[in-house]
This record gives sequence, structure tokens and C-alpha cells, in this order.
Amino acid sequence: MQQARADLRLENYLAKLDKYPVIVLDDLGYVKKTEVETRVLFELIAHRYETGSIIITSNQPFSEWDKIFADPSMTVAAIDRVVHHATIIEIRAESYRKHQAILHNHPNGFDQKIAEKKNN
Repeated sequence: MQQARADLRLENYLAKLDKYPVIVLDDLGYVKKTEVETRVLFELIAHRYETGSIIITSNQPFSEWDKIFADPSMTVAAIDRVVHHATIIEIRAESYRKHQAILHNHPNGFDQKIAEKKNN
């Protein structure tokens, strides 16, 4: 998308993405992006607003999205578009990968953890 923007072809690129009913943005906010990258991300969100679905996974609550987008008004506008027609699913659970690592590295670790929770 950044290359398409640099080549002044971003609108064409976004139009090509319209053929996909859903776009998945996984781990949004996991890696810090430059202002140029977040502007393109915002353009994708704005383009898909009310025209196509986006699934976003993030370990960042909306209150932390100011760390994703460099400009505060862009942050507010992105969140506004994302939540308008959204179904938000917030998962508050232990990491599945951590859970699997405990089971793999300590076969009795999971049983011990359950017993500790019951005792608390």
C-alpha cells in the first residue's frame, strides 16, 4: 500500500481490495509504525468504512491507539470508523501460546495451576 501511495496509485489499489469481502489486520499495534505507514493504514480503514468488513486483532485497547497513530485526530477518526458498525469482542484470558508452553514444558504444570486457582 505504501508503494501504491508513492506511485500515486493508492485509490486503484484500494479499489482492488474491494473484491475481498473481509480484510484482516492482525496484531494491530504490535509493531510501531511510522507516520507514513499509519496514514496508509488510516486510508485503508477510511476506504473500507461502510463498504467492506475489516477484522482487527490487537493487544491494545482503544485508549492506547494514540500509540499506533501519530496524529491524535487521526486516532479519533480511525476509532470512530472502526467502532461505528462494529461487533467488539474483548478477550480477557491467559495467552493460548503461554498455556501451550506450560503444558509442553511441564506436563503437570496445568493441573498444578488449576489446583492453585481452586485454593485461592
